[in-house]
Amino acid sequence: MGIGMEKEEFTLDLMEQETDEMLRIRYLNKENASFYRNGTGFLSLQVGEEKYGRVSVVRMFPMQTKTDLLSIRTTDERSKEIGIVEKLSDVDEETGKMLLEQLELRYFMPVIKKVIQIKSEFGYAYWDVETDKGECRFTIQMGGNAVIHLSDVRIIITDIDGNRFEIPDIEKLTHKERKKLDLFL
Repeated sequence: MGIGMEKEEFTLDLMEQETDEMLRIRYLNKENASFYRNGTGFLSLQVGEEKYGRVSVVRMFPMQTKTDLLSIRTTDERSKEIGIVEKLSDVDEETGKMLLEQLELRYFMPVIKKVIQIKSEFGYAYWDVETDKGECRFTIQMGGNAVIHLSDVRIIITDIDGNRFEIPDIEKLTHKERKKLDLFL
């Protein structure tokens, strides 16, 4: 019975320690953190004696701010937060460029500039659009949450492959283009 209790206490202690670590907020800046590229080109981080061979950068509030409050996380399955970069100005210019590059990769979301055509059939909508990255065709499933309204004028569209597209202001589209969107608005 004594062995089982030790195991239970150890697990409880470990859980408490992990909880304390999760609740601790560590701000990363140019004084306490060093970001660099490892030998394979991935973003790496050293904080004091701790080294992380590969880290990911996640926006804590992706729809409100693009470059503030960035969570730096491990890339393993559990993805633990290492720390937070409160503002890009808290890190040096080169680090800022690396963090922005990682954000661009993670949050690639072309902006739809023009709606050329939307054709719907058999529960799917086939979009032909012009984006800030060039012309694009994609398919969404009708009736789901493929079109999300972030405000009265801003929408995010997610295609069947998980790619996201943004229309920042539907009012800036022509009347003809908005008419094509009627089914989704």
